[in-house]
Amino acid sequence: MTMVIDGLRATTRKQPNLERADEVVASLTYITPQKTKPAFYSQAYTGGEAKFVFDVEQHAVPVADMRATAEHFTLDQHGFALRSAPTVAGDLYDDFAVRQSYYAEVEALLRQELGAREVAIFDATRRSDGGGGAANQDGKRGAATRIHVDYTADSAPKRARDVFGAARFSDLVVEGARIVQVNVWRPIRGPVRRSPLALADASTIAPADLVATDQVFPDRVGEIYHLTYDPRQRWYFAPEMTPDEVLLIKGWDSLDDGRAMFTPHTAFALPDQDKQAPARESIEVRAFVVI
Repeated sequence: MTMVIDGLRATTRKQPNLERADEVVASLTYITPQKTKPAFYSQAYTGGEAKFVFDVEQHAVPVADMRATAEHFTLDQHGFALRSAPTVAGDLYDDFAVRQSYYAEVEALLRQELGAREVAIFDATRRSDGGGGAANQDGKRGAATRIHVDYTADSAPKRARDVFGAARFSDLVVEGARIVQVNVWRPIRGPVRRSPLALADASTIAPADLVATDQVFPDRVGEIYHLTYDPRQRWYFAPEMTPDEVLLIKGWDSLDDGRAMFTPHTAFALPDQDKQAPARESIEVRAFVVI
């Protein structure tokens, strides 16, 4: 691991049309550029510890508080949005309640937010930065601490084809439908005082900053993006999020016309983070939205 700490406060810039908000300076984990394609071998594949075939490096960057100007952030311009969205689904650690009640809430939210005519939810993942992680059907998962995007220009359409089925996906392509992959991230408990989520303004991410990385499982090879460092990238977070709030995060858009397509994000440690504060516990629902 390479450690690179930069004095970036002097290089922060005012974002067009937005007041510069309060910020913290935090250490984020980037991938180190390399000549060969990076790869991640899952625990299911190795039979033991996960294997990472790439190096990472830390950079201290300003992460701005988005709350003062939250209404200005949009999925199409910045790649993320903060919304008030109280849930009545009950225990979000209960898989049945998530499938039977919470999915319906997420679908309604995405229909309203994006004007969607169809929503296909295909995954829910819980994470925690406490203990061994949060319980999921495929095992426990900790907070994701490497900057990433869940899908790439190649893997997102393949995943959409799997979710919709080959015939339905082909029909959507032929009719020129726009398909957007969106994650809905919610704290299970709050307010969040450890390991909040940092989101990059997608409009500040150059295509060359995104590094396609293989994810190797026993039965398939997926692909995600990691991120290389560039001081022009801008970062935001919502302090002390509660379970009545969600972050919408765009992971891919079939419409490539200059709008946000890929939104890097990561958990990060606050500079003054209290180790005794309650663990950050969250649930992230992934969906494809047809517009």
